[in-house]
Amino acid sequence: MPSNGPSSAPHQQPRPRPRVRAVAVTLALAGALTATAPTAQATDRTGVSPSRCGGRGVDPAALIRYESDIVIKAPLRTVWKLQTDVEGWPSWQPPVTTMERLDAGRLRKGSRFRWTTPAPATPHTPATTLEITSTVRQLRNQDCILWKGPAIGAGLRIDEGVHLWTFREVTGGVRVHTEETWTGDQVEADVPTATEALGQGLEAWLRDLKATAEARSGGRPH
Repeated sequence: MPSNGPSSAPHQQPRPRPRVRAVAVTLALAGALTATAPTAQATDRTGVSPSRCGGRGVDPAALIRYESDIVIKAPLRTVWKLQTDVEGWPSWQPPVTTMERLDAGRLRKGSRFRWTTPAPATPHTPATTLEITSTVRQLRNQDCILWKGPAIGAGLRIDEGVHLWTFREVTGGVRVHTEETWTGDQVEADVPTATEALGQGLEAWLRDLKATAEARSGGRPH
């Protein structure tokens, strides 16, 4: 889903929450709520903050934010290729149902792609299929990538999602750090539920990336 200091969500009466599927995988946000969705901090041997790509990060003013990281026992080139070959996402990420590049060539700053993913019903929004149009805002080869864009479905709109990924070689493999933020009236109407959905989606994405990269490399980090 993030960068620096978390903020606390205002107290509210508990409400029943639906089980959320890994659909939130597509969306990104900023505005950490550690009280409702604990996040994992990444620390790598370089000592460099994982929360920037080319000086840019997720939305610091967003109410919905999640961050996490994972260590993958595979070469950096394998992990990077899986993540940046966006047209191949549906082959290893079940929540990504369709994918279309909107330009040609290697993924780079300014590249755009459109993809879809199912979104479950919540107390405030219906079950729908979200269409996400993402634009790459920063990209450094085998280092980091940042994209952003809206997600729109029947009865649901996320005005802007911002998604950051960083990749660092560490002992035993590659540490992948991700942060995402969402903004928009509908998702901000129930911040805890939206944050929970986002977190579950990002954790599923990390697990799928790890499983696929390790299977392709035989679990060899270099």
